[in-house]
Amino acid sequence: MSVQERKQRERADRERLIVTTARELAEQQGWDAVTTRQLSERIEYSQPVLYSHFRGKREIIGAVALQGATEMAAALRAATAAAHGPRARVIALARTYLDFAARNPAVYDAMFQLDGGLAFAAEDTPEPLKDGFAALLESLEQVAGDGVHPGLFTELFWAALHGLATLTRAGRLPPQDADRRVELLVNRLAIL
Repeated sequence: MSVQERKQRERADRERLIVTTARELAEQQGWDAVTTRQLSERIEYSQPVLYSHFRGKREIIGAVALQGATEMAAALRAATAAAHGPRARVIALARTYLDFAARNPAVYDAMFQLDGGLAFAAEDTPEPLKDGFAALLESLEQVAGDGVHPGLFTELFWAALHGLATLTRAGRLPPQDADRRVELLVNRLAIL
C-alpha cells in the first residue's frame, strides 16, 4: 500500500469516526449536544482536524442523513422482499419505516427535520436519498392505482408515514394504535 493510499484510508476512517460519534451523541443527548468541541473531545482529534473533514455541524448532519437513508433503504428492501403479495409488502414497508424512525430518532431528524444542506427532489439530490425514495417506490408503484402517477402516490404515502412517525414520537398519537393506523393507511390508500 502506498503512502497516498494509507493516508486516504486513514482520512476515510476519521470521517467515519466523526459521523458515528456525532450520531451516537445525537441519539444519546440530542442534536444540540453535537458541537465540534464535543466531537473533538470524544474522538480525540483537534477541532481543526474535524474542520478538515466537515465545514461544520450542518455537513455532519448531512453525512448522518445520508448514512441513515442508506440504512433505511436496506431495511425497507429486506422487509418487503420477505413479504408475500402486494398488501403484505406495503404493510411491511410501513411498519419498517415507522420502526426505523422510532429506533433512530436523531438519524430520522437528520434525514427529514434538520438542515443538513442536502437537496431533495432535485437534480443534485445525493444518491442515498434517491435510493431511499426508490426503496419506497418499488413497493408502492404496484398499488398506486390506475391513472395515478406512482411517484406522486409514493410521495403521499411517504408523507403519511412521516406524519405518523413524527406525531407518535411527539406523543400526539397513542402508540397502542400503531398497527391499526398502518392497516387503515394501507386499506384506504393502496389499491390492492
